[in-house]
Amino acid sequence: MSTDTLVNGFTLLNPTTEDEIKEYEYMTMLEAEKAVANCHGAFRDWRLQSLEHRAEIIKNIGAKLGEHKDEFVRLMTDEMGKTRKQGAQEIDLCIAICKYTAQKGQEILKDEERDLPEGGKGVISYSPTGVIYGIQPWNFPAYQAVRYSIANLMAGNGVLLKHAENVTGSALLLQKIYEEAGLPKNLFSVLIIDHEQSDEIIKNDLVRGVTLTGSPKAGKIVAEKAAAVLKKTVLELGSNDAYIVFDDADLELAVQACVTGRIYNNGETCVAAKRFIVVEELYDDFKKAFIKAMRDVKMGDPTDESTDLGPMARKDLRDKLHDQVVESVEKGATVLLGGTIPEKKGFFYPATILENIEPGQPAYDDELFGPVASLIKAKNNHDALKIANDSKYGLGGGIFSKNEEKAFEMAKKYFDTGMVFINSFGLAQPNMPFGGTKESGYGREHGGFGIREFVNAKSVMKVKM
Repeated sequence: MSTDTLVNGFTLLNPTTEDEIKEYEYMTMLEAEKAVANCHGAFRDWRLQSLEHRAEIIKNIGAKLGEHKDEFVRLMTDEMGKTRKQGAQEIDLCIAICKYTAQKGQEILKDEERDLPEGGKGVISYSPTGVIYGIQPWNFPAYQAVRYSIANLMAGNGVLLKHAENVTGSALLLQKIYEEAGLPKNLFSVLIIDHEQSDEIIKNDLVRGVTLTGSPKAGKIVAEKAAAVLKKTVLELGSNDAYIVFDDADLELAVQACVTGRIYNNGETCVAAKRFIVVEELYDDFKKAFIKAMRDVKMGDPTDESTDLGPMARKDLRDKLHDQVVESVEKGATVLLGGTIPEKKGFFYPATILENIEPGQPAYDDELFGPVASLIKAKNNHDALKIANDSKYGLGGGIFSKNEEKAFEMAKKYFDTGMVFINSFGLAQPNMPFGGTKESGYGREHGGFGIREFVNAKSVMKVKM
């Protein structure tokens, strides 16, 4: 792992060099509970602040993120191997989220007045609910935490963050930035705790909601523990997104977008392109061009601006990915490119393509969280959509077609996912909802939806007597 376990803590390892970065100690349970209590105390004051004041602080957070951009980018590269250029893009996205939330949050949260059917007056107030606990992964160290925390701070809630151990430095830097921007101390608090301690935080009476980004296995555990104490959850649980190449697709565009979609963030993205479903009349041409483009991907030092693919974040993640490739091959898949662990320092895995993908193989059924592409042939457009939907997941996906009107219509009616990209690959957009269906989870973030996930839609009425 890129975190070596100590008796009461852990050591971070640089995934490129395998050198030690820093040691951290876990909080005691008493310290963690005090952090929860302090967050609740800060919330009691914050909830009374005007929407205008909250928006101004969030705007300031965006500005401070810009000031600390270079520092944050270097830290993310050191902690989880993100390329520098993509780290800069991540911070830019976080800044955009702050700007959008500051601009639109007041409108989304303002009171609504309604006339009552038999006379009288009704007001709907979107009131904060309390302390929201976020359990977040390592693949986007800044964005994952910003995504839920900014929305909840705008809503008037307090926020706790349990980040993945291997990006602990990023979590603490974010807390520093928030407080530099004027956010009250303790309103956003990082908890450096283990899984057993995390279970106790979920039970804490002062915690009123839980949000998790992680695996379906983790989601089921967290949802069960939160439900046992009647707390709402929002879950984003990954996927094996299908990108469909229709019979009228622009082949060059499709190949370019699909390569980007598979290797972006070193292939470690929940909404990445993972299964590539191509109609048979274009399959051979796509396959030839796709292999060439993936072979041209430059793997290496993520601090080098020319690098396309850095290391995976941890050794255990790299080894799990390789095991999934090996098992898929044992069950009939064919390796067209890559598929071997390079003999070099660092947790690298090459751009890889698998063919002859069938149900029962990890490459078909599961999420391959790394730069491995599953290439699948379909009979026609409708067969391609059928294969795409033959998944327990439903986060994102894509359609390539020169007839964009038709592609949008097919995406809306037939693609069983929370997000679909047309003739492109993308990540989150601040003004569009982000989330999935089926085992990819439930609830939405961004687009104003996340701001209302953990609020109390309160009815205040004067009825006619």
